[in-house]
Amino acid sequence: MITRDYQLTLKDVANEKPEYLETIFSLANGHFGVRANDPISGNPITGTLINGFYEVAPIVYGEGAVGYAKQSQTILNLPDLRHLTIMTVSGHPFTTSQRTAAKLDLQTGMLTEQYQVTSQQGETIQLTVKSVMGQNQRNYWGVSYTLMADNYHGPLVVSKSIAVPAEAESIASADPRKTRMAGIPDCQTDFPSPDIQRYQIKTRHSGQAVTMYLGMTEPQGGTLLKYRVDLSDDQPHTLSYQAYVGNVSANNTIDPIIPTMDHAFKTLEVDSQSFWEKIWAQSEVTVDGHPELDLAIHYNLFQLNQSAGRDGRTAIPAKGLSGSGYEGHYFWDTEMYMLPYFTATNPQMARELLLYRYQILPQAKQRARQLGVEHGALYAWRTINGEEASAFFPAGTAQYHIDADIAYAVGKYYETTGDLDFIEQCGFEIILETAKFWADFGTWHQIGDQTRFEFLTVTGPDEYTALVNNNYYTNRMAKHNFELVGYLARKLAERDPNRLAAYGVKPADLEHYQQLADHVYLPYSNDQQINAQDDSFLSKPRWPSDRMTPDHLPLLLHYHPLTIYRYQIAKQADTLLADYLFPADLTMDQLQREYRYYEGVTTHDSSLSRSIFSILAARMGEPEKAYRYFMDTARMDLVDLQKNTADGLHLANLGGSWLALIAGFSGFYLKDGVPFISNHLPKELNQLTYRMRVGESLVEVALSAQTTKVQLLDGPMLQLNVNGQLQTLDHDTAVAVTND
Repeated sequence: MITRDYQLTLKDVANEKPEYLETIFSLANGHFGVRANDPISGNPITGTLINGFYEVAPIVYGEGAVGYAKQSQTILNLPDLRHLTIMTVSGHPFTTSQRTAAKLDLQTGMLTEQYQVTSQQGETIQLTVKSVMGQNQRNYWGVSYTLMADNYHGPLVVSKSIAVPAEAESIASADPRKTRMAGIPDCQTDFPSPDIQRYQIKTRHSGQAVTMYLGMTEPQGGTLLKYRVDLSDDQPHTLSYQAYVGNVSANNTIDPIIPTMDHAFKTLEVDSQSFWEKIWAQSEVTVDGHPELDLAIHYNLFQLNQSAGRDGRTAIPAKGLSGSGYEGHYFWDTEMYMLPYFTATNPQMARELLLYRYQILPQAKQRARQLGVEHGALYAWRTINGEEASAFFPAGTAQYHIDADIAYAVGKYYETTGDLDFIEQCGFEIILETAKFWADFGTWHQIGDQTRFEFLTVTGPDEYTALVNNNYYTNRMAKHNFELVGYLARKLAERDPNRLAAYGVKPADLEHYQQLADHVYLPYSNDQQINAQDDSFLSKPRWPSDRMTPDHLPLLLHYHPLTIYRYQIAKQADTLLADYLFPADLTMDQLQREYRYYEGVTTHDSSLSRSIFSILAARMGEPEKAYRYFMDTARMDLVDLQKNTADGLHLANLGGSWLALIAGFSGFYLKDGVPFISNHLPKELNQLTYRMRVGESLVEVALSAQTTKVQLLDGPMLQLNVNGQLQTLDHDTAVAVTND
């Protein structure tokens, strides 16, 4: 009997620090997010975050140069929608509160909390707060407050409004993961009716605007600013409110239409529940025999779905909508760590996330020109609006691999879904423009009788090694980018022989890209018999062992970048990431050599690292090591492993936990459209069950120590390879293959 755990409570988290709990119990719907701030004491810095709503400010350099990013982009911390003011009729405010219980129901999206609220005179009442996001009705958020007597019995006056934020003091920090203050936008508020407040926000520099509404929905006839509650009868009294967050508009234009604010709290509850029922039906993952882990995986997938932009104009901020760390920027993490989950379980959402990259292609083309590359497009390393916002180019702009990462994601989306319409309308242009960039950016180099196509002065995923020649991961991904042009060109030509002409692509161009792919240089160490991370990495001295103690980590907070760059030390998986993405490139013996070597020089200071080490350990037949790395990945935020969850969740790591299960313990990958599954389940787990889509087929895979079972739940017949055996799935039978 498999028991699924969907209830996250205070006993399941690392600590009860308010700022940490605000992140953990945050709610979102891809459009906006609400942190779980204390409703009485509140938090003046963070409350509501809108995906893609940002302010800009000039980046001030001590010494500037041509092509440096000119403006920062910072997601705005908007007012706390949860705040409530409670006073006695004689004017005694209830000013402090203590959270005594919290439960986040991952099946319904309902957050229920309990607080003991205290006045300055020591009077106490009990407060229950229920909140829920509209998921299909994505502009709405609902909250209800239930007040009960404790040692105070009598009348109360309750009021609620959106407060104009005060200017928050910016605290200087050397931690690049934290956000910077972006200033206060222009805010105006009024009351169209006694039970509705309108809050209009206009940025001062980025040219964006949004309108928020707050309305009282139950009981009928109440007002926002004053409602009398009498606790004399010791009965619970419930008040319900609803917030509407409008769509972000450009040119500082405000929508004058007042939205419908008469949705009952129950309406949003039903809306949320129906959304999550659909999500779990198509992407359920269950870990039997380990309830703590089962809950963690459900939580990770819940937050992934909450955080993803669904409108084709926004993506997934590095911290989702749970906090403003990394300033709300979108990185390569989306395509490499998070998009695989959506591609395999919710192709429509994956399509919208890729559409965002298509929408910012003009800015990417402009960025390539700023970097002196005359053709193609270079995507910004960190951005919201498509323009580069990284002020530190050695570990920012120099990570050119983002181009190939996005191209790789487009290719995997097509391979998994067969959505040639998207390739024709958007995807092929992304592939083509990124390939053009690599073709112009690269350099031919003749070494004896060997002709190489190389990429110089780049930074790979390992940000502790910057501005090197021929980073293996970068070169391997660029090679794949070139190959994708020919592969997708053939698919388009099969549909319409004249289609390629519309892109200005000729047969000679395809031959040229294939020639480049064939000659891309992939550095290799004959001494170590491993792929070299770059031309110089293996020749550097190793990081001193006495500086690897916990009080020295993460290195980026304790050492100047130039100090770190001198050593053979990796922040995260780099060459091994390429090994994961291209499993056919190397033998098992070589993989084992590379794994051992790079494991010895990696700090895992990046939250992106451990999932890749877990996947490869599983492939190598080392399930115990895979399990250890996986547990750090799966529960990273619930145990606050990186000690900065208060700034927001580690969204890419959440995606990595899904990858570690599917690509690691299940050994899943696609080859020529055929799914391959191999059972690497560690002994600590009784059974792993998951659902995913391949093309139009929905399958369920169940791995145990004895067998690997696969069942077709929906869609057409499907062929797949299970533990080395080719199987055909139809609706009449389930395939069960005994493990070797």
